[in-house]
Amino acid sequence: MPGHGAEATSLAELDVPAALARAAELALDRKARDLVVLDLREISSATDFFLIASGTSDLHVRAIADHIVEELRKEQGIRPDHVEGLRGGRWILIDYIDFVVHVFHPAARDFYQLERLWGDAPLHVLET
Repeated sequence: MPGHGAEATSLAELDVPAALARAAELALDRKARDLVVLDLREISSATDFFLIASGTSDLHVRAIADHIVEELRKEQGIRPDHVEGLRGGRWILIDYIDFVVHVFHPAARDFYQLERLWGDAPLHVLET
């Protein structure tokens, strides 16, 4: 899914909030696929970053999202401001204000194409 000719980047190379880096690690713990970070700081006042990941099924998408929410709450005391789509499992949005996590079923990710919609944002494909 990730394209734009972006090369793989490690989390250590990115200037992102620690909670965002941890969210990416937690997604990888649950075998999330195609992780990318979009840097929106120069183009949006709504949030600074998107973390986008894919699961392989509705159940997998929910498991990834649940793991991120629960572990960030337990480890860092961080709770999302808003969560959408948890029941359906096709596209779960977890809003932490400074960053937003999007966990997609592959078909929903192909349909919504956030990377293309936000094509002006620097895109970083995360190494897995």
